[in-house]
Amino acid sequence: MVFKKLYVFLLIGLLSACGYHLRGSITLPTGLKSIYLEGATFELRDQFKKSFGSGTEVTFADTAENAGLIVKVYNEHSDRRILSLSAGGSANSFELHYDFNYDVLDAKNNVLVQNQVVSIKREYYNNQQAVIAKDNEELVIKGEMYRQAVGSILNGVKVALDKNK
Repeated sequence: MVFKKLYVFLLIGLLSACGYHLRGSITLPTGLKSIYLEGATFELRDQFKKSFGSGTEVTFADTAENAGLIVKVYNEHSDRRILSLSAGGSANSFELHYDFNYDVLDAKNNVLVQNQVVSIKREYYNNQQAVIAKDNEELVIKGEMYRQAVGSILNGVKVALDKNK
């Protein structure tokens, strides 16, 4: 029993020593711990907040004036189109497309990231025998697309902050 506890503590120590971070985590400087999202849809905003989780020091400001980091999202657009039809005329496969542009500014309105484009596409097969399951599959795929979009923004912020060090 003692060896198990020692093994767990040793493993935790090694992981923290090697610089391991949870996927999607980003370390922001103290002055940038408050983020304001401007122009994002509810889904993107919600996923952005989920990506930081409850264990981080990052907060989300109500106004741009109270934020250390401002993310401006514009031209946000999502689309769903039919890729193929069955012999009976029903849709066999779909393509989901999600894209937007974004800028990132600091509290003094200095541009950190300018006019970056995020464009994500996914395809899925529409099984006519499992219509309800496919509706759920589409929701899961859209959620993954929002997670990927947030990851793209966070990577852009990380690169910009590393350049400004």
